[in-house]
Amino acid sequence: MKTALRIASDVDASVIQDRYRSCDDPVKRTHLQAIWLLASGRTMVDVSAVTGLCPRWLRELINRFNRDGPDGLGDRRRCNAGAKPLLSGELEAEFRAALTGPAPGGGFWTGPKAAHWMAQRLGLEKVHPQRGWDYLRRCGHTLQTPRPHHAKAATPEEQSEYKKTPEYCC
Repeated sequence: MKTALRIASDVDASVIQDRYRSCDDPVKRTHLQAIWLLASGRTMVDVSAVTGLCPRWLRELINRFNRDGPDGLGDRRRCNAGAKPLLSGELEAEFRAALTGPAPGGGFWTGPKAAHWMAQRLGLEKVHPQRGWDYLRRCGHTLQTPRPHHAKAATPEEQSEYKKTPEYCC
């Protein structure tokens, strides 16, 4: 049987209300509003309708508030460091050095060729080609393809006929 979640009993709803009204961060403000309404005796359904937060998220906010207090509320995505890089510092330096030479299999360095190089160095079966392109861009590498040439382009002789000559000349 599920037990009803309750806000910690030592919390005064008026203190939470004051923090809610003075909060500048919009995400934390919404979280404080939800906790304040729940501490004031409102039901989860009422608070969900007022704040737009689903009951599952309200339960998460109650747990965070009971565990960490008001500091446990707010947007925590800023503290998320993300995934660790695929290549370590040493391997990235080795990759930069490899970029100065020819690409494996000849031609220019591309995302798939870089991904294949990384898979070999990391001992992985496959690295997605997008990761290869990401590391090429991180290293300042650009797509190395020649500029397109128009099939019906004029010859140098034809181009010289169209060059402008100053009319004011002696």
